[in-house]
Amino acid sequence: MKEEKAYKLLALQEGISNNEAKELIDSGLVSARGQKIVVARAMMSVTTKFSVQKMPKPSVIFEDENLIAINKPAFLTSEKVSQIYKFPLLHRLDKETSGVLLLVKNEEFQKKAIEEFKHHRVKKEYIAMVKGILSEDVRVDEPIITLKNKGGAYSKISKDGKEAVSIISPVMVAGKKSLVRVEIPTGRTHQIRVHLNHIGFGIVGDEKYAKNRSKRMYLHAYKIEILGYKFSANLGSDFNDFGFEIGKNFEV
Repeated sequence: MKEEKAYKLLALQEGISNNEAKELIDSGLVSARGQKIVVARAMMSVTTKFSVQKMPKPSVIFEDENLIAINKPAFLTSEKVSQIYKFPLLHRLDKETSGVLLLVKNEEFQKKAIEEFKHHRVKKEYIAMVKGILSEDVRVDEPIITLKNKGGAYSKISKDGKEAVSIISPVMVAGKKSLVRVEIPTGRTHQIRVHLNHIGFGIVGDEKYAKNRSKRMYLHAYKIEILGYKFSANLGSDFNDFGFEIGKNFEV
């Protein structure tokens, strides 16, 4: 069977350049036979048919003289959002995590906000779709250490790590998956992903920790409260792909 690199086949199928094809694959937007393509140079059959998702656009939730609150779509890096709106990030979300992302507009507010994060006075709530049926609240209090390797940051539970607390509550169940709310008084790198996987409820689409693939990682930064500001971002319609009935008026 004749094979060729995935990005070259995609470029031919879509009528785009090889570089554009690589970027689509690296962004996690390309799948074939129901599986996301993760390596642009992977050898694939020349008869492969690719499915390409459109890159959703970020939208402004709120803006004033201090900050801009953005509803970041999955697949877009926080750094790219910063470039689009031309203001620095106050915090970051993983590329595949959607939801509320804050950009800061002046140095005075930035200093105050950084102190709020440092002293764990920022209230953050996330919504995640996980494998398994979660039927009761769970508090995970396990320290996390973050290491750097060729694949980027990797976090794990370790007695040598920093304090990390996640408060997990069930929201609804569909089939053998659960929608859960996660509050994090602390904010360690990949904390929610590590803690949920630790208790046996890995996030759907979390390839790094839960070792399962989907068209995206179903983690959404739902609400944030800081210095008197309160913001929330609606869940995307893709959360309904597994049977959850989430309308525009969804509220936890």
